[in-house]
Amino acid sequence: MAGAFVYTSNETPLVLLFPGQGSQAVGMGKALAERYPAAKALFDEADDLLGFPLSALCFEGPEESLTDTINAQPALLACSAAALAALQSELGSLPMPTFFAGHSMGEYSALVAAGSIGYADGLRLVRERGRLMKEAGQKAPGLMAAILGLDEAVVAQVCADAHIASRGIVQIANDNCPGQIVISGDRVGMERAMADLEAAGARKVVALAVSIAAHSPLMVPAAIELKAAIDATPIHLPIAPVIGNTSATPLTSADSIRAELVAQLTGSVRWTASMQYAVDAGVETFVEIGPGDVLSGLLKRIARKSERISLADPAGVAAFAARA
Repeated sequence: MAGAFVYTSNETPLVLLFPGQGSQAVGMGKALAERYPAAKALFDEADDLLGFPLSALCFEGPEESLTDTINAQPALLACSAAALAALQSELGSLPMPTFFAGHSMGEYSALVAAGSIGYADGLRLVRERGRLMKEAGQKAPGLMAAILGLDEAVVAQVCADAHIASRGIVQIANDNCPGQIVISGDRVGMERAMADLEAAGARKVVALAVSIAAHSPLMVPAAIELKAAIDATPIHLPIAPVIGNTSATPLTSADSIRAELVAQLTGSVRWTASMQYAVDAGVETFVEIGPGDVLSGLLKRIARKSERISLADPAGVAAFAARA
């Protein structure tokens, strides 16, 4: 790795957060690479490792190629690592977090940041994860939809009833924050559940522009193949706990990390519960490392009194470094 992450003790309880797919945008990471040699080195390493100019795709697009899941996943990991390297360049060492956490694919970025998975191994894994998810989506296309304005328990029950009634596949994919749930499944199950959720009083049911039913049983073939790659990857205990997506509790061993990375491909991302775990542990400061501010926005609904910081560009990095 171009430069290992180094942490020192920190008096302020904080969580380092890492975004997943949906946060990518053309131009991401470009200013960081231009300003910080350590950030550029990570993009260069990704280009060499993957055998194509991932950095150019991040910096210049085209958007359609960047959004393709096989490219978006390593691009997001590289951008998050670059932002962290930029902060380390400013500070000399990084503030030790109370927890790390990443949303869906962002969980890999969190594990890289925590020293649990090497940067190169993380890039290989998410590139393979994206390839397998794309392949599974082509063989068994599915749907995803955002459900606004209903409690998680209500959505879960409606999905369970729709599954029984339609004999289709449908379940909660992401519990993002109170009032924002994403469901996933095949067309039969999803169409029944979406109609039933509207009837149950959802404020809005919005079909997402994807053909991959992430975090659903349609990803079982991808999970089986990805498990082999995960099992072959060296995994170490993180330097601070990583809160797992599916359990919403810290991952405490290499075996639990491997199991989590397989399970989250077909299981639900329990983001609300994950963030509530950190809040209950006394954390009030959440720092989003990487492009966009999607996770910061979700936290407004989960923990309104929390301090939310986004490190997506040199200005954000410098501002956080000045206060650290």
